[in-house]
Amino acid sequence: MMRTANPALNDKTFENLPTVFVKEEAMTIEGTVRKTGILLLLVLLPAAYVWDMLGSIEDLSSILPFLIGGLIGGIITSLVTVFKKQYSAITAPIYAICQGFVLGALSSIFEMQYPGIVLQAVVLTFGTAAGLLTAYASGWIHATENFKLGVFAATSGIMLVYLASIVLGFFGMNIPYIHESGVIGIGFSIFVVIIAALNLVLDFDFIERGAEAGAPKYMEWYGAFGLMVTLIWLYLEILRLLAKARGRK
Repeated sequence: MMRTANPALNDKTFENLPTVFVKEEAMTIEGTVRKTGILLLLVLLPAAYVWDMLGSIEDLSSILPFLIGGLIGGIITSLVTVFKKQYSAITAPIYAICQGFVLGALSSIFEMQYPGIVLQAVVLTFGTAAGLLTAYASGWIHATENFKLGVFAATSGIMLVYLASIVLGFFGMNIPYIHESGVIGIGFSIFVVIIAALNLVLDFDFIERGAEAGAPKYMEWYGAFGLMVTLIWLYLEILRLLAKARGRK
């Protein structure tokens, strides 16, 4: 079983896909890595544009269209990608661009409140990803079934807490402590960051197994999309954690 908490890379991702026996037409790890690099670039370019625009105008209302439009576009393209994997070569780049606008807007807002926080979050995100990839490739971390089950259960619990927070927010209520800068709030964010990071290990394992299974070439784009989902989540959680830590000062 290939269990992962990533909604884009779950147990059924490779079901009902044709097995490719021609090497040039099959999914590879190297191809997925290259396409992940492309998606990262497509995230960074619009993010840099929004960042630069806010820096020159210093008006938060100017970035709201990018934030809202990016959120809506990201949700739509992610759903299309998940249900129509064969179109991921088109939808995954569009998703990356949409998320770039969102991340650029959110990062700018955090940076205005806590100068220097974005650079710290970026370094920690890529440092964590590189460290886990090295550990996974070296065999120091094994994605055993118990490991997958534990990460899956923890991620599901976090998603339920976030969903409950959103629903309660509509009624003017919130879950106490976890969104605050106190010890409990920071502890919760540390836990979430750890689980988000461990999801990268599951994604690495899942992509490796997909390549071994001879999945079609377009699944490289889909695998890269799945990695981007986790990386973006990890970055945002690290950003929230750093903001909480700064808020205690």
